[in-house]
Amino acid sequence: MKTILQLIELYTLACELHNKGRAACFQRTSNNAQPGGITDQELIAIYWFCHLHQRFDKKAMHEFIRDYWREYFPQLPAYQTFVVRLNQLEPTFQSLGAQLQARLNARQMAALDQLIDSMPIALARGGHAYTAKVARETADVGYCASKKLFFHGVKLHAVATRRSGQLPQPQELWLREASCNDLRSFKEQELDVPLTTLFGDKAYCDRALAAELAEQGITLRTPQKQLKGTELNEWEKYYNRCVSRLRQPIEGFFNWLQKKTQIHHASAVRSDDALKIHCWGKLTVAYLILVFNP
Repeated sequence: MKTILQLIELYTLACELHNKGRAACFQRTSNNAQPGGITDQELIAIYWFCHLHQRFDKKAMHEFIRDYWREYFPQLPAYQTFVVRLNQLEPTFQSLGAQLQARLNARQMAALDQLIDSMPIALARGGHAYTAKVARETADVGYCASKKLFFHGVKLHAVATRRSGQLPQPQELWLREASCNDLRSFKEQELDVPLTTLFGDKAYCDRALAAELAEQGITLRTPQKQLKGTELNEWEKYYNRCVSRLRQPIEGFFNWLQKKTQIHHASAVRSDDALKIHCWGKLTVAYLILVFNP
């Protein structure tokens, strides 16, 4: 009974948010706008429901609903149509994510320290990264220094508020091609986030950026880089440990995101549309959990 109520609540929420964001959801109005008879709202509810029950890829989702919940979705189409319909919902999921972000921000406390970092979303790894041809419109080859990983895919960048004893609260999330380094991505992103102190890793260690942020009243804290042929003194080592400790929670956020959505693994993605759904759809799941299970 509890699971049934969860499904009903998810469908009701999907309808509510979908209707509020209708203009941004890019409604399709052709005669064949909803092939298979299933609605966008039902697809959204299925996507969320399946993720909450550990079904992370489209095939597992379709089989789960077909085998156990078909009576609630009598218009569930064949797997191929199900995939096509989901892949059309990228603008919808972006709209839903924005609305859930607004709900999360509604209970935000006064601006505190902010954390910034990125994580790879890999379609192919290692030697396969250089021969991969999937989603070339969005993805390319890059390197993740923290994981010592060459990969073909995109990077998820995040600015999040540090909270005592809790996961950081995401304020801005955006995607860039894998080859775009973290510093460049941050400089080119127009952020609408109240910043006081910003903690980042060595990728954001840039004097020009620090000076620019200082003019805006923002303090940038990054570890001290060790110059070639020199040693860090004891104060610099202590400072680096403090910065690393303060920014560590964002690593916890990425680990939590991976556990709840499996967003890091995108090897089953076969198109640009599928990659966008893989990313934005799973981010709405994360927002859903943060809003209703803080």
